Order: sequence, then structure tokens, then C-alpha cells
Amino acid sequence: MSAEQPWWRTAVFYQVYPRSFADGNGDGTGDLIGLRERLDYLVELGVDALWLSPFYPSPMVDGGYDVSDPCDVDPIFGTLADFDALVAAAHERRLRVTVDIVPNHFSDQHPWFQQALAAAPSSPERDRFIFRDGRGEHGELPPNNWPSAFGGPAWHRVPDGQWYLHLFTPEQPDLNWENPEIPAEFDRVLRFWLDRGVDGFRIDVAHGMAKPAGLPDLDLSKLSPRGDASAPTRDDIRWDQDEVHGYLRGFRRVLDSYSGERMAVGEIWVADIARLARYARPDELNLTFNFALLQADWDAVAFRAAVDRSMSAMVDVGAPCTWVLSNHDVVRHVTRYGGGALGTARARAAALLQLTLPGAVYLYNGDELGLANVDLTDAALPDATWERSSHIDRDGERVPLPWSGATPPYGFTTGMFAWLPMPDHWARLTVAAESADPESTLALYQQALALRRKTAELRTDEFAWIDAPDGCLAYRRGKGFAVIVNISGPPAALPTGDVALTSGPLTDDGRLPTNSAAWLRV
Repeated sequence: MSAEQPWWRTAVFYQVYPRSFADGNGDGTGDLIGLRERLDYLVELGVDALWLSPFYPSPMVDGGYDVSDPCDVDPIFGTLADFDALVAAAHERRLRVTVDIVPNHFSDQHPWFQQALAAAPSSPERDRFIFRDGRGEHGELPPNNWPSAFGGPAWHRVPDGQWYLHLFTPEQPDLNWENPEIPAEFDRVLRFWLDRGVDGFRIDVAHGMAKPAGLPDLDLSKLSPRGDASAPTRDDIRWDQDEVHGYLRGFRRVLDSYSGERMAVGEIWVADIARLARYARPDELNLTFNFALLQADWDAVAFRAAVDRSMSAMVDVGAPCTWVLSNHDVVRHVTRYGGGALGTARARAAALLQLTLPGAVYLYNGDELGLANVDLTDAALPDATWERSSHIDRDGERVPLPWSGATPPYGFTTGMFAWLPMPDHWARLTVAAESADPESTLALYQQALALRRKTAELRTDEFAWIDAPDGCLAYRRGKGFAVIVNISGPPAALPTGDVALTSGPLTDDGRLPTNSAAWLRV
């Protein structure tokens, strides 16, 4: 890391989906003990920091994002002592640890919501959430026409006739951030984990905490075809209200009161990149997830436009970009890019693009193995969105990591079965198999991350496009490093320089094939 800038500006974060990373007690579910036992793997991979998806007590209706106690560990993942041991072990290895915070909603099993259900309308207990009387002659209609991001109406009626808002599942009632108890509670939550040594937070649905005054109806004709939190339009008033920035400034004040360059990144889906940049102003979040690269088709023009839009918007607020190709909510990029050998080749090339753009990088567990999405049967799908969202499946990208062996569960657990079924054809994709193969995707990531760490040009903001053949992208980082990605053109001549790394073999005459990338010292 450069001494002149905070660590997070150029860090490579590795997202751990705890249920799917490694099982330490043999029950088939990944946990904190399993993660701690595999930290050396992450050191060898070459990442700088971890991001842990929720491990808090939860009914697991929405994969842990329905939190019933934000200051404890769910027994399926371990204990607070296990968490403390994990943080200590990570810090011994110079790995930073960041965790998810879910401020838009609680689980309906949270004590506050149970108190609200037992209390009367207009009570202080109900004011922590968003309860309203219904419309219609007898209040039988929802208070407005808002849909849930997971399908169906965003309102649920309780026995006394009132309705409460849930922008996600009915088991995730939205919090009322206009009530001062809510920011005070999250001040407490942040400090609880900061005091235990975490280095930062990922803020879930950071664009959703503020609601428009009066909760007016939506013009449903102006919503995106999906209509959910990850595809908002400027007319979708459920998200990206200006008041949210005040709440996030409160988070930043807490972070800045601690030593050690603590940080926060926001999960923010907005209609355009200029709106995204507002969340990373100097007194708000340190980083914002930028999904432009993730959303771009495998096309040179689309990739270049995504990079240009992202960097120009963030320059205006002095924040670095973040670069993401996959996470626990989206189809893995091997699959998005065509699957099979084609998707794998493209994913390897995209990795060399992602790891050389200026800013921070977020990898999702399994990216480094070249994992694709898994087609699961309906019976194997525990994700709440499956039946509520016209069968949008997020579990296909949450299948556990294969560690060793020739058959499922591939060393993920000492038990017989993992919490999601693992494919019969993953033997060649295990960590053990790929560690023994110098041409594997794991070997590529290890080499790329090692080069990134020791290449000064990749820790600067210097970036310039250079001429490239049709269907290709090429750019310089600083004066001594160049990247070329052949997305759809014929085999292309490389820029002058010494080849440092390629995503696949060059042609016999030294050209870069289609669906390949190369790094060069120039």
C-alpha cells in the first residue's frame, strides 16, 4: 500500500459468504471456525481484506439479511468468541476484516418488532417501523401502491388492521429512520463491532433508508421492468431519497472517531453514475459499490463506456472507483459471459481488466476458481426470492466452495452433505486441484494479485486509453505498465513491451487471441 493514501483506496477485498466458504464443525454449513482455518489460503491468494456477509442471529428468510440481533453471532456460524478469534487471526496475517450492516430493516423476529406487534397503533414501539392505516372503506387496501423488491405488495397487514412497510420480504419490516432511536441504535451497532476490531463495514441497501414524505403512490409505468432495488429508475421514489445522505454522514462520523483508517462501502443501486458519486462525497461513505462493469455486456464499447462513466463521476468527489464482477446476488460472470470454456476464457480476461483499473477491487468467493452458477432443483432452493420474484434464483451463485477430493462435498465439510448440493463435475475446480495446475484460474489470480501488490503503477490513479484494434481495449497505468483486452477482435498485436501476464496462451506468432487479456511492462 502507498503510505500517502488510506489502505482501502486500492485494496483487494474478498467477499466471504459465510454459509458457503468452509465448514469447521461438520454440520454442512460454513461458519467462522471454517473461515479462520482457511485464512492462510486467502493470504496465499494475495487479497488485502475480507468482507463477511451477515453472520448475525437470523431466521435466514433472506440469507441472513433479516437480522434479529445485529450485535451477536448466529449459532450456526459460531459465537462471539469465534468472531474475536477470527479477527485476531486475520490481523496477525495482515488481513483487514469488514462486515455487513443492514440498516434498512430488521427481521420480524427482532425484539423491537415483536414489541411493535404487541403495542397499539401510534405507540412509540410502532414508530420505530413504518406502520400506517390502510386505504379503502375499512382500511382493507395497502396505504400505497408500492411493490416489494422481491415481488408482491410492499405492505403487510397485522391483526389490528394496520399495515407495515417491507421493501423486501414481509419478514423484513423497514425501519423508520426519522425516529431518533434508529440512528442512535445503529451508532451503537457500529461501535459494538468497531470496538471488537473490525476495519469497516459494507452498508446493505444504503440507498433505501430514507422514504419520501407522505409515502405517495408510484407511477408504476415508469419503473424498470424488474422494478427491484437493483434496477431503479429516477422516478422510483422508494430509493435514493436525498435525506439518506444525512444518515450516512452519521455513520462516517462514527468511523472517523476511531483510529486505524476504518471505512465503509455502500451497496447502492441508482439510476446513473452521477447519483452514485454523491454517496462518496468527502463526509459520507469512503467507497460505493460500482456495478457498471458487472452490468456491461461482453463488448469493448460497453466496457469502455462503463470505465469512463465510473471514473469521471468519482473524480468529481475525490473518491476511488470500486470494480466488481460477481457477488452473492448476481449470476457469476463465468455464466454471464457464456459458460463453459468460452465463459471461463472471458472471465479470466475480465479478471485482468478488473485488477488493473484504478481503485479498489471486490472479489466474490469462488471467482478465483472460475466457478460458474449451478442449476439447482426447485426443492434445493431455500432463497426467499424464488417464489416471490417470478423465480429469480440467487442460490446458484451461493453453492459452497470445493476444497479437495473427487466427489461432493469436496472437503467443504467433514459431513456427508453441504447446505446446498454441489455438482458432480467440480473435481477439477477444487482448490487442491487448481493449486497443482500452473495454468488454472486460481494460479492466474495468485500471479495477478502478486503482480498488483508489487507494481507501483497499479496503486496510482494514473490511467490513459491507448490505441487498440477494433474489438479490443488497451490502456496504460502510469508510464510503465500497459493492459490489452481482446474482447471480440481477431488475434491482435501486443503493444511494445515485455509480457508480464496473460489470461491464456498467445498465438504461435505472439498475438493476443479473442477473449484474452495481457499485462505488459512498457
